[in-house]
This record gives sequence, C-alpha cells and structure tokens, in this order.
Amino acid sequence: QVQLVESGGGLVQAGGSLQLSCAASGRTFSSYAMGWFRQAPGTEREFVASLSWSGSSTYYADSVKGRFTISRDNPKNTVHLQMNSLKPEDTAVYYCAAARTQYGLGYGGRYDYWGQGTQVTVSS
Repeated sequence: QVQLVESGGGLVQAGGSLQLSCAASGRTFSSYAMGWFRQAPGTEREFVASLSWSGSSTYYADSVKGRFTISRDNPKNTVHLQMNSLKPEDTAVYYCAAARTQYGLGYGGRYDYWGQGTQVTVSS
C-alpha cells in the first residue's frame, strides 16, 4: 500500500513558477514509476508527466514539454513537478500517482495509487 500526499499548489500569475511535491509512504517507493495528472473543471483528467522508478526515463505531455520538469528523490520518498512559464490553461487540480508497471505511463489506468490532489490556479 502506498499513500500519496501532494503539496505546493497555489495561485500564481502567468509566467510564474510553482513546484509541486508528492510525499509517499511505504518502503517500496523506489520500485514505483510516478506520474502527474491534472484535471480542470468540466474536463477529463489528463496526463502531464511521468518518471520511471530509477528516474532515468521521463515522458511529458506536449502541452508542458519544455516548461515542466518531473524529478524524484527516492531516499526521501518524494517526487516533484517543477512548473515554469505557467499559463492560465495550466489551471487545474494536479494529482500525483504511483504505478507498479513501467509501461504505458501516459494512461491513468496504469496507476495503482493516487493522491488527493492540489489546486493550481494561474491568473492572466
């Protein structure tokens, strides 16, 4: 069992930056691939970024490529999402997720555990 708790959300102006963090419980955190998803009101949840268990392989949605960076600190059981050059369309609830598989990480159904989410609001 893995429990995930996101933090770091908030209100920021367009062009600004935020760093989201996800703290994981459990001694097997390093064996999970990790991902970030987001969901804006009235829309479906969408993939943002993923990271393999070792941190050597990353994958980003086209909409955030070059602006967002996913990273992990296995000894501290945390994963981060650094978000730069934020746009109003980045406004959403952001969710951290953990997956036993290392494949198909762009799909939410591949993930076994989810956090409760943290709100990110980007004003224009």
